[in-house]
Amino acid sequence: MSVHQFSATLMNGEKKSIEDYKGKVLLIVNTATKCGFAPQFEGLQALYDNHQSEGFEVLGFPSNQFKNQEPGTNEETAEACKVNFGVNFPLFQKIKVNGEDAHPLFIYLTEQKKGIGTAAIKWNFTKFLIDQNGKVVKRYAPTTTPKKIEADMANLLK
Repeated sequence: MSVHQFSATLMNGEKKSIEDYKGKVLLIVNTATKCGFAPQFEGLQALYDNHQSEGFEVLGFPSNQFKNQEPGTNEETAEACKVNFGVNFPLFQKIKVNGEDAHPLFIYLTEQKKGIGTAAIKWNFTKFLIDQNGKVVKRYAPTTTPKKIEADMANLLK
């Protein structure tokens, strides 16, 4: 099994297979535009801009499961990401990352790499680094900035 077996719906309504990213290093992130960690969007965008040509992709999955920090529609979320943070990496429609209705991709991610004390996602901006074959390599806490992930990502891109 790998992340490549899953699919999700992009902001424009297009169903997208994660297999389309096979051969690329991925950073999968649950996001929220009204979260205190939202400035990380800029760091995520910088990673994307600096390394996309090397085979790197950031995949953003907005979620409103933590303190109502992504309350708007998908359109409002996409617009806020673009206008406030300059995001142009792939954003998917809002999902749940925990519980019975969690998206299957996030169930898989949390089964592969558990957090400290629990498999559940504790907050927005939890990040998962995925290798070119779809294997979950590492999980990062919401407090881990994109810049601190760059060395791990660069090692996979070599």
